[in-house]
Amino acid sequence: MGGITKLFSALVLCVIVMAHQTAAEETKGKDLINKVCTVSPSRDLCMEVLSSDPVRSPTASLRDLAIISLRVAANNASGILSDTKTLIDDADLSPDLQQGLSDCKETILDAESQLEDTIASLLAGSDADAQLWLKAALAAIDTCDASIPGDDDILSVKSAVFRKLCNISIAVSKLLDKPMKL
Repeated sequence: MGGITKLFSALVLCVIVMAHQTAAEETKGKDLINKVCTVSPSRDLCMEVLSSDPVRSPTASLRDLAIISLRVAANNASGILSDTKTLIDDADLSPDLQQGLSDCKETILDAESQLEDTIASLLAGSDADAQLWLKAALAAIDTCDASIPGDDDILSVKSAVFRKLCNISIAVSKLLDKPMKL
């Protein structure tokens, strides 16, 4: 009879430990997305971006959400690059504007590379480096904007979206360093 009591006590202890461990597990998926987006400067866009991966978003960790947001930002940068290449070929543009577009193309290529470096840093667990690469990507888009006059063209509109996407990535990746109570 003593063996059954010991076995029962061990099982109860295991159930209590497992219940405590489950309760202490990290918030993930939709609940985490909601909490993270409360600190984002663009809440609605944040919700849309972080929920955009049908496979990863439902069970995403904070690191997964950072990578999802970076991939969306990289896709946006690719779109800007494509538009820039198309505009460069417009023979009706002034040589100054074509040169500005050419300079912009180079800085967008840098921004794309810096976003890939950010993802690599996150995957390697180097969150501080990820922040630096993200800031460099934002600086690259600022340089692009400065090389093209005006702020109502398609590139200016897309670069404003790019900034918002990068700011979402920054908000998420900052939480990796200093997590709020999620």
